[in-house]
Amino acid sequence: MALILGIESSCDETSAAVVRDGCEVLSNIVATQHDLHERYSGVVPEIASRAHLERILPVIKECLLEAGVQLGELDAIAVGHEPGLIGSLLVGLGAAKALAWSTGLPLIGVNHVWAHLWSPCLDSRSIEFPAIGLVASGGHTALYVLRSPTDIEVIGSTIDDAIGEAFDKAATILEAGYPGGPAIETLACDGDPGALKLPIARLGDTLDFSFSGLKTALLYGVRGRPEGRGRDVTYPRSVRDLAASERADAAASFQKAAVAAIIRNLERAIGQHDVRSLLAGGGVTANGELRRGLTGVADDHGIDLRLAASAYCVDNAAMIAGLADALHADGIRHGMDLPAAARVTH
Repeated sequence: MALILGIESSCDETSAAVVRDGCEVLSNIVATQHDLHERYSGVVPEIASRAHLERILPVIKECLLEAGVQLGELDAIAVGHEPGLIGSLLVGLGAAKALAWSTGLPLIGVNHVWAHLWSPCLDSRSIEFPAIGLVASGGHTALYVLRSPTDIEVIGSTIDDAIGEAFDKAATILEAGYPGGPAIETLACDGDPGALKLPIARLGDTLDFSFSGLKTALLYGVRGRPEGRGRDVTYPRSVRDLAASERADAAASFQKAAVAAIIRNLERAIGQHDVRSLLAGGGVTANGELRRGLTGVADDHGIDLRLAASAYCVDNAAMIAGLADALHADGIRHGMDLPAAARVTH
């Protein structure tokens, strides 16, 4: 039963966690940066990196204190080293290497996106494989076939915006607030999801996603068709010309279309693969409409639905340490030359 310290800093959450045996979370500290990025309606990489530098050591110390664990009791140090914002990743990776070097503990690099697929196991039971996995977050939207925790094949991904990024952009169009996912969901509660007829992209016979056209259709539905070109483009109206009910209708229509795109591809993926479980992780999987859709898919196909608990939907170090347990059991170790990578390298 390995005891692993995980470190996560791929975007705008600074997190550290201690996990035993891959699933038992002893502590999981997450320091968010929403207040720093709200005025920009999105994550600013340089600001994120500086905030990680300020927070990484206090977060690690608090994590160990809450878990009641000393460094010498650990079996390994795990860190999310890909994919993500390079400056942010380097902060967590540097901290992990320093701890591994100073203690002599093994260093284990973890794919951040794959870790989201492990998150349904945290504080829960083991996963039955093979499985279909969905990661839906601010930076990633992809489908996977998992034959084991570490035997993972991507079968579909977004060709443009991730679904979380699309929610952020929709929230900007509707002046709903930041972060966009929770803001759109709240606004949509009082809306009619059938008010706007928004497109759901289908990319041939693939299981890929596209949310860029949906975002543009929402913009036109709210502000009308643009007139002019380049810097001279104007719109017939502003979002502030809409009644509160119309803004809510637009949010509900957008949310319905975005979720429908996920559910349609999941239905097709499950039809193509013989699986026992459906796994879902990432920040957008906290969305109630999506969770209801996933429940329906699993029920229709008679497979086990494993949703990450709300606390583990956001970027967190518990999922890093959890997946590292499986890598540790497979004998995976990394050296001090472990690189940070903006994109997946394997």
